[in-house]
Amino acid sequence: MLGNPQDAEEALQDTFVRVHDNIAKFREDARFEPWLFRILANRCRTLGAKQQRHHAIIDYGDLPIDAAAEAETRDEWTAQVYGALDRLPAEQREAFLLRHVEGMEYDDMATVTGAGLSTLRMRVKRASDALRARLREVELYG
Repeated sequence: MLGNPQDAEEALQDTFVRVHDNIAKFREDARFEPWLFRILANRCRTLGAKQQRHHAIIDYGDLPIDAAAEAETRDEWTAQVYGALDRLPAEQREAFLLRHVEGMEYDDMATVTGAGLSTLRMRVKRASDALRARLREVELYG
């Protein structure tokens, strides 16, 4: 959701700290996984907004983002998939990742995101369609 491993690690660490600090508030009759993912999704949104504000203030120009490290850890196809995911609107990317990477059911996704079921289904469909089109382009035109 955040586009780089360092920010993802920071969000995950913040999430575990918040879970630890708020475990007493967790309802025993509720499911733990949606509660955890809701906290994580909120941390990702907060960090994503912080990144946007930061990039709006600081102009980095055309500096590459550690291209050498990316080349060592990902093959070209994986990089294309990540790039296509990064181009999705945040809500679509979040819904797609929760559904297809985390394997969540739509009811749990609704708990995590606060969005309705039909909205989530549409976000996943639009994200899937956009990813499919982008990856076909890459495959065809290299």
